[in-house]
Amino acid sequence: MGGAGVLLLLLAGAGMGVAWRPPKGKCPPRCSCSKDSALCEGSPDLPVNFSPTLLSLSLVRTGVIQLKAGSFLRTPSLHLLLFTSNSFSVIEDDAFAGLSHLQYLFIEDNEIGSISKNALRGLRSLTHLSLANNHLEALPRFLFRGLETLTHVDLRGNPFQCDCRVLWLLQWMPTVNASVGTGACAGPAALAHMQLHHLDPKTFKCRAIELSWFQTVGESALGVEPFSYQGEPHIILAQPFAGRCLILSWDYSLQHFRPEEELSAPSVVSCKPLVLGPSLFVLAARLWGGSQLWARPSPGLRLAPTQALAPRRLLRPNDAEVLWLDRQPCFVVADASKAGSTTLLCRDGPGFYPRQSLHAWHRDTDAEALELDGRPHLLLASASQRPVLFHWFGGRFERRTDIPEAEDVYATRHFQAGGDVFLCLTRYIGDSMVMRWDGSMFRPLQQLPSRGAHVFQPLLIARDQLAILGSDFAFSQVFRLEPDKGLLEPLQELGPPALVAPRAFAHITMAGRRFLFAACFKGPTQIYQHRELDLSA
Repeated sequence: MGGAGVLLLLLAGAGMGVAWRPPKGKCPPRCSCSKDSALCEGSPDLPVNFSPTLLSLSLVRTGVIQLKAGSFLRTPSLHLLLFTSNSFSVIEDDAFAGLSHLQYLFIEDNEIGSISKNALRGLRSLTHLSLANNHLEALPRFLFRGLETLTHVDLRGNPFQCDCRVLWLLQWMPTVNASVGTGACAGPAALAHMQLHHLDPKTFKCRAIELSWFQTVGESALGVEPFSYQGEPHIILAQPFAGRCLILSWDYSLQHFRPEEELSAPSVVSCKPLVLGPSLFVLAARLWGGSQLWARPSPGLRLAPTQALAPRRLLRPNDAEVLWLDRQPCFVVADASKAGSTTLLCRDGPGFYPRQSLHAWHRDTDAEALELDGRPHLLLASASQRPVLFHWFGGRFERRTDIPEAEDVYATRHFQAGGDVFLCLTRYIGDSMVMRWDGSMFRPLQQLPSRGAHVFQPLLIARDQLAILGSDFAFSQVFRLEPDKGLLEPLQELGPPALVAPRAFAHITMAGRRFLFAACFKGPTQIYQHRELDLSA
């Protein structure tokens, strides 16, 4: 006799109380009734005619196909309930509603493949639960919520699939004051026959993310930059064909992004914002007509052009970055013309003026400000040579080294993870690369096919270190850094809608939601929403 049967006899012999002696002819069909218990075999219906003072009930090989909500409302005094060798396969929410005194529930050797998450709700006196030898591949999360009195749980003999669906169970077992028998995994193949209690919850990868389309901004753009002004996040787009820098803000009523202000900037390639207290500055780097500085001295005013920037040095700007040097805000503008030069402009009084010319005649395509060994550094990518790394020394940038094994690099972007500094190097022809700083040099770490790429942008969104490789000829690819491997692994393709010649990516958190902006040169800017998925739910 199984454990549940022995327990039934013990309880009956322990004098649980002579609560009911059924009158002659009142015992339900195909049941045998004693003073305080009933054993039913082959009965097609649940025992709705039992006395409300019945203490124990055993149902064996009945024809019931499911346990519906409220099945035992007419037997509220039950202390023990046993199901054995039945054919029902589903237990619905609140199937045991009203059994507030039930202590022993044994559902064994049945064909149960599904239990609703609230099936056990209300069993506040339950101490022994057995779901042994059924067809359960998983249990719904929070199935045991509210069952604080449990001391014994038996889940053995079920074909559990030891994937993300069992993660909550593995995390729950060490926290409960009960002995739990779980049995072995039936799958997947790599874990077949392994005992559940031997599994390590830390090895389960049950959190996923996705970037799904949210909104389109009509005009094409070359650059996108996030910034926060007066406590509100904003985005600014460099839109050369529309001839403007467009500032977007969040519309809380319509729940989308809307234009807030635009700056006239024909042939603009970069709109770089800088917030200094109540003041907002925007550097508009333009291919023709000269680069300009726009300023808003205080909230409530509109941005207005205030200064022409280095007209003799910035002849064909390609990129602009903000950096702080000796506690002073500066811009660096990479110039791609033979006659111009990459220029460092620092604040002096009301404006920004040239502090140093860098890399003259080298047709720079990109500038990246970063910190290495606690000091400011600047990395310049060029159409004529390998990327060159400068460090701040004595009030100016001095050449430190170049990056070996990095020819034809169009742009560079860096990120930090686990105390290391990494570089994403964009190559239009050949493989883009990931490199890691070893204390004296950036060393190759990983190569990714990238024909037609102009941007390889790392972004830290929530807990995820991502990197997006944009392409003019194929789908843009999203990668995620796997901390255990220290490498970027493919996550998803961006789209639909597909990006058309992406040139820049940026993310912003707005109203508790995270968004990714993709500025495209030959198509509209697309906005995606970052979502986290819990695969163990």
